[in-house]
Amino acid sequence: MRLSDFDYNLPEELIAQRPLEPRNASRLMVLDPARRTITNEHFFDLRKFLRAGDTLIFNDTRVIPARLLGRKSTGARVEIFLLRRLDAVTWETLVKPGRKIAEGTEIAFGDELSCKVVGRTDFGGRVVQFEFSGVFEEVLDRLGETPLPPYIHEKLDDSERYQTVYNRERGSAAAPTAGLHFTAEQMRDLAAFGVNLGFVTLHVGLGTFRPVQVETIEQHEMHEEYFSIPQATADLIRETKLRGGRVIAVGTTSIRTLEAAALDKSSVAVGSSSTKIFIYPGYEFKIVDALITNFHLPKSTLLMLVSAFAGREFILQAYAEAVAERYRFFSFGDAMFITRREH
Repeated sequence: MRLSDFDYNLPEELIAQRPLEPRNASRLMVLDPARRTITNEHFFDLRKFLRAGDTLIFNDTRVIPARLLGRKSTGARVEIFLLRRLDAVTWETLVKPGRKIAEGTEIAFGDELSCKVVGRTDFGGRVVQFEFSGVFEEVLDRLGETPLPPYIHEKLDDSERYQTVYNRERGSAAAPTAGLHFTAEQMRDLAAFGVNLGFVTLHVGLGTFRPVQVETIEQHEMHEEYFSIPQATADLIRETKLRGGRVIAVGTTSIRTLEAAALDKSSVAVGSSSTKIFIYPGYEFKIVDALITNFHLPKSTLLMLVSAFAGREFILQAYAEAVAERYRFFSFGDAMFITRREH
């Protein structure tokens, strides 16, 4: 398939710059590919589209302060963006200005943190080793900044609004944004209604938001990302399938985790691993029956994933309606609830 098959026109003013209050005040577009229906709702009414016995799977990752500003020994400013931890002191990173950062370059971020470039990555980044005093996570909390996507130009008053209310596992370079719509109260209400809540972890890295740079999408290669599935979640998925309930992924990171770990149509592997799974039209889903997701960038792997789930033409029709109805797009924007297209 061609990259241009996943393009659409988006007026810049529809890119949401700030989150709504409360979190679940956003709009919700409900898509039924089987019936070819599109309805416009609100996220606080999500329960109307769920059934007792359904299971929601959330990605409980937490965004780290992954953006570090430092200086070389020459005094030149350098920006380091943490992507993936390799060991206690070693990280894959993006570096700006990257072309001027050779192996052996040392960068200081104040008195308590520095790093040395020890290698290059296959995506144009750098591998760095840190030196620090104390606990790395505490140093990072003091010196780092929570990164926002480049299309968000306003600074957040509260950085926790770029975290889900259920986050607990540090390690992401970006938020699993479909989960930003949920309030703690709404999650309690869904549980009381009979919806099961399960959790996986996928630390969002370059693989999720790197632009596709090849015209034939099958040639695109995703970057590796860490994920983990606990026994309790695997048991919950198996029990849900046995009872005839639906497994509903909250976000594209959750769906990629579940599909990467799928053993068959009712079970997933337990434990930690990494994935480079790339889901685009033609993919046959094994585990996930419905998806909650945001509206995604043109020509992105995330748009390709939802196109695989619901059909490319139907998704592009829905996006055109979202533009006409003035939905809010991307990380702080509105949401979709999509049931799976049956082949």
